[in-house]
Amino acid sequence: MQLTPHKLRCPYCDARIRLLIDETAGYQQYIEDCEVCCQPMVVCVEAGFEAGCRVSLTDENEALWTDY
Repeated sequence: MQLTPHKLRCPYCDARIRLLIDETAGYQQYIEDCEVCCQPMVVCVEAGFEAGCRVSLTDENEALWTDY
């Protein structure tokens, strides 16, 4: 496991936050609370890109859950 820091913005409070992401685990989708406002964010990690992986944060109420 290799944890890589990613700087993102909370979809609720727009604060800059840093998440440690395991880029070797492939596709991931999970809930993590914002460290500033404590709201639940959906974290989606997609691997396989030239620059590493793509990480997106979504409001829990607007997220589309997928089962892989």
